[in-house]
Amino acid sequence: MTYSTLKKDSLAFSLLGAAQAIALVRDGAALPQALTQVFAQSAAPAPTRGAIQDIAYRTMRGIGRAETLLGNLASRPPEPTLLHCLLCAALCLLADVDDPAYENFTVVNQAVTAVSSDPQMAHAKGMVNAVLRRFLREREALVAAAIKTPFGLWNYPVWWIDRMKAAYPQQWQAILTAGNAAPPLTLRVNRRKTSVAAYLDTLASHAITARQIGPDAIRLDTAMPVAQIPGFDDGLASVQDAAAQLAAPLLDLQDGMRVLDACAAPGGKTGHILETAEVELTALDNNPKRLLRITQNLQRLQLQAKLQLGDAGTGSQGGDWWDGQLFDRILADVPCTASGIVRRHPDIRWLRRKTDTEQLATLSAKILDNLWQMLRPDGKLLLVTCSVWPQESEAQAAAFAARNNARRLPAPGQLLPTADAEHDHDGLFYALFQKC
Repeated sequence: MTYSTLKKDSLAFSLLGAAQAIALVRDGAALPQALTQVFAQSAAPAPTRGAIQDIAYRTMRGIGRAETLLGNLASRPPEPTLLHCLLCAALCLLADVDDPAYENFTVVNQAVTAVSSDPQMAHAKGMVNAVLRRFLREREALVAAAIKTPFGLWNYPVWWIDRMKAAYPQQWQAILTAGNAAPPLTLRVNRRKTSVAAYLDTLASHAITARQIGPDAIRLDTAMPVAQIPGFDDGLASVQDAAAQLAAPLLDLQDGMRVLDACAAPGGKTGHILETAEVELTALDNNPKRLLRITQNLQRLQLQAKLQLGDAGTGSQGGDWWDGQLFDRILADVPCTASGIVRRHPDIRWLRRKTDTEQLATLSAKILDNLWQMLRPDGKLLLVTCSVWPQESEAQAAAFAARNNARRLPAPGQLLPTADAEHDHDGLFYALFQKC
């Protein structure tokens, strides 16, 4: 891989970087980690990193259609993989007639330039030019043919589409559509430092338009880097989806309580708990790097918690990370397929396998049963998943309650992803239990 012959502010450079990130996802990497690797290897400046990221995310949301189009445009799958991914990225840009990011001729020209710059792909520059120009000539007919297939229409694996139909016979199309939309930038206002009304005024004074969509939630009309958000570095606000902001209020926190935030990274809910009440909080995660992210978030918010490295599925018998003192509240944000947050993480749909749901539900059940033993009588445990699959959400909650004789309290249950003027949130599940 070489970027040396390309201008770092060119679309060709960005297309090549996005294609490399997409190729890494095809090999099993999560898109954020793939982008981090590309940024390091390419030494891309900040504006170019933004362009690479935008193209990569656009492609992940539309790669089903791009793959279908490419199959109809090319006589055989383009090789190497990087060439295949670059063509998919270019086709995604050209197919987006509602929100075009670049002029058509620029995309074609720069795709050819990107291919020409790489010795392993240079032989295919004529083919790339021909494929992309043919698509522009026949775009309407080619897209019409592509969307006749579920894969080309919905941009999800076929097994995912079939499972969504079975789980939500009435809502499956709306759920898939919501997952293909670019997510908003939603902020949580830090009630310890300001109010929603005051923070909206602050944004307005910087010519940033936004609206309130939850008790502490503000959605910006236009997304922007957090470094440009007024007061962000001072902890006035944090990035957090409106659905995720329901967790802390549901815990019914009171000052002085002993609280466990299990599977806590990256720390969004951790910060919200500490903004809500003066509690003795333990933030648990089994990954040291993820614990570091919690530390960074809390430092920005000027809040403190006990950060604990450990496995939420072990320790209830002592001798591990738990000190044996019961908790008043436990937030159990358990592992899941993350099927409810694909609009923010479009690579998830391509990384997951059909068998992941059962395996993760089994792991989460073990974690819940373990954490339940750490809860004091009359204490409350909040089960949270960012999944829309019933096996990980409602079925998990019902089975847990039956196994542990847990009293179920009112909670939102399954929130399906939605985006409209009044409601804009990911697909999360909430179940609240009290220990008898």
